Amino acid sequence: MTTDIVTPPSQVAAAPEPRRMAHGTRHRVQSRVFRIGRWVVIIGFLIAVLVPFYYMLLLSVKPIESLLENPASMIVKPSEFTLQTYVNVLSSTASGGQGFGRFMANSALVAFSSVILALLIGIPGAYAIARLPFVGRRYISGVFLAAYLFPAILMAIPLFVGFTRIGLRGSLVGLVIVYTAQTVPVAIYMLRNYFETVPEAIEEAGLVDGLSRMGVLRQISLKLALPSIMSTGLFVFMIAWNEFLFALLFLVDRRERWTVSLGLSQLSGSVEIPTTVLMAGSVVLTLPIIIIFFATERLLTGGLTAGAEKG
Repeated sequence: MTTDIVTPPSQVAAAPEPRRMAHGTRHRVQSRVFRIGRWVVIIGFLIAVLVPFYYMLLLSVKPIESLLENPASMIVKPSEFTLQTYVNVLSSTASGGQGFGRFMANSALVAFSSVILALLIGIPGAYAIARLPFVGRRYISGVFLAAYLFPAILMAIPLFVGFTRIGLRGSLVGLVIVYTAQTVPVAIYMLRNYFETVPEAIEEAGLVDGLSRMGVLRQISLKLALPSIMSTGLFVFMIAWNEFLFALLFLVDRRERWTVSLGLSQLSGSVEIPTTVLMAGSVVLTLPIIIIFFATERLLTGGLTAGAEKG
């Protein structure tokens, strides 16, 4: 005769308790470590980004004499503060300056023209890929992005020769054409991802109400895709504003048509230019991008996160 030993329910329930407590303690420790690590990464990133920019800004408002006396100083005394470096950088070469005022105007013209053309081509192209059926639709985005597998220097020589023969070398028009061709593929890729998140039912309702496909794009889809259009436009603007290689190839012998990046390269390569003037030129190159970024930050964030969810 066997006797069954029955374990009291209280003991059965209490058995896994130490394991649950250990798991909860480990989870709290991991959460605390991740919180601390997150702030360490954020603070380290801010230091790595802001300290160099602060030092560059600092040098740009100090006279060269103060810099030579104490190059490690991280403050500017009120008696040392000067904007003469910016006057020197922005003034025309005829008045003894570096001509960056003209360079900024050239860069702005090229950048805004590239943005407008890239969006005019990219928006219809992205919408067609997202909505219209055609042969090879699944692979078209990969074909566009394949252009970025090759370094720009491979296209530089053929473009230089071709633009010289047709008379576009040395003109801002040729530079706009190159920048537009460079940015249209990625613009189509970014905008297509956003158009695919727009519910098709909304567009079908517009078609039922009598709108054409272009009418749906203009009156419905474009309004919903405004955040993505803004982020794509800012991306194209940054590329056109900062690009150096093609600007050097096409405009090196036409100083009056130089862009800001080309002018800054000329400053950095001259031993006669004071460091303070070079830093002022760097601020002039960087500041417009920062201003535009913070002015459109909300729309930019919405555009870059678009496509994470569908429907």
